[in-house]
Amino acid sequence: MFIRSTQRCRRCLPIRFFNSSSTPLSLSEEVSILVNEYSLKPQTSVSLQTLFRTGRGELLENFDRNGGEAKSARYSSSPEVLMQVANFIHHELPIRLARRIKDLNDVPYLSDMSSVQAVKDIYISSFLSLVQEPTIDSPVREALFARKLELLYERHSSVLVQMAKGAFEFRQMLKNKEISSLEGEAFELMNDTHAFLDRFYMSRIGIRVLAGQYLALREPTMEGYIGLIDQHTSPYGILKKAAMDSSYMCENMFGSFPEVVISGKLDLTFPYIPTQLHYILLELLKNAMRATVEYHGNDPRMWPPIEVVIADGHNNEDIVIKISDEGGGIPRSNRKKIWSYLFTTVKPEIQKALMYGNDDELVDHSVHAPLAGLGYGLPISKSYARYFGGDLSIESLDGYGSDAFVHLRRLGDSLEPLPF
Repeated sequence: MFIRSTQRCRRCLPIRFFNSSSTPLSLSEEVSILVNEYSLKPQTSVSLQTLFRTGRGELLENFDRNGGEAKSARYSSSPEVLMQVANFIHHELPIRLARRIKDLNDVPYLSDMSSVQAVKDIYISSFLSLVQEPTIDSPVREALFARKLELLYERHSSVLVQMAKGAFEFRQMLKNKEISSLEGEAFELMNDTHAFLDRFYMSRIGIRVLAGQYLALREPTMEGYIGLIDQHTSPYGILKKAAMDSSYMCENMFGSFPEVVISGKLDLTFPYIPTQLHYILLELLKNAMRATVEYHGNDPRMWPPIEVVIADGHNNEDIVIKISDEGGGIPRSNRKKIWSYLFTTVKPEIQKALMYGNDDELVDHSVHAPLAGLGYGLPISKSYARYFGGDLSIESLDGYGSDAFVHLRRLGDSLEPLPF
């Protein structure tokens, strides 16, 4: 929770820990000791409600609970709120980064991939940068901390794509059998690698949410928003935007796109982070479009529409969105594989072109990214759904089509499922 104000002893780090050259940072003995120290500290899990209430100032000791909605806008960006959130992040992020640094360093074989080493470099430098920051005890200090965090946030913006490249390099290594001893342990190694990637991506979502929420609180308040959280998130509105974006991507690849028909509870709104929901829906819609086009051929007149239903009731604990396509379905042998970061149905030569093309076109979650091929869309979408207590599942009829079900926790009271 954000209610704690951190007053811990500050460790001054020798300058030799930092590396301004292009040489990757490594876990020197001193850095390793410090990373291990922070990795043993407990993480603090938050919920959507905690983010919301903290942003409004409700967890400040001097919050006037009789002030009602009239005072919420003032508290949402007050210096007291910003200092409270900044101190929580100052305490929490080094712990989460340290755990991922140890994981990145220890994962078998994947840690040797050049793209993964580059990610570890980013995590080490960010960790060291944050732990040398003093306690935030004034608005001036808070502003300086925010500027540093903003730069780190931007530097991490393509980590997801970099890790996808690492997974591609790992798959190629397995395929080429570059390590002879892998033959008897490849299956177990794949499972261990997938578990690592699951931990890494879930942790990354949490880090991005905490940092993004804090930075958003410092910006001019958008109507109805508390930081990243829209108090009146409209699934219908986000579906329309995701349909436009996936249509754009599909048209770039195939010259046209299937129609998307949306029905159900179109006037529904609830508190959520719209960017996360957009990513989930965009991934499902672009997969449905690609499957429809590839299954039914090149004539757009033969493409059946993709049907979307928004379901909700007054007593429902979940809001459910169903996305249905007639794209031929998923073979039973592939149904578990679609949740793996190490599986994709795109041809290897296309994957290779995507992985080693222009990095500027592969920024995380960009509509300029390819329609398919990176191999992480569905498992990342499931992680986003689960982050605030929801879920994502897919049912398929091989030879006909697939139904994807997005469950979103209405109350926002589920704590982050933080990995160890």
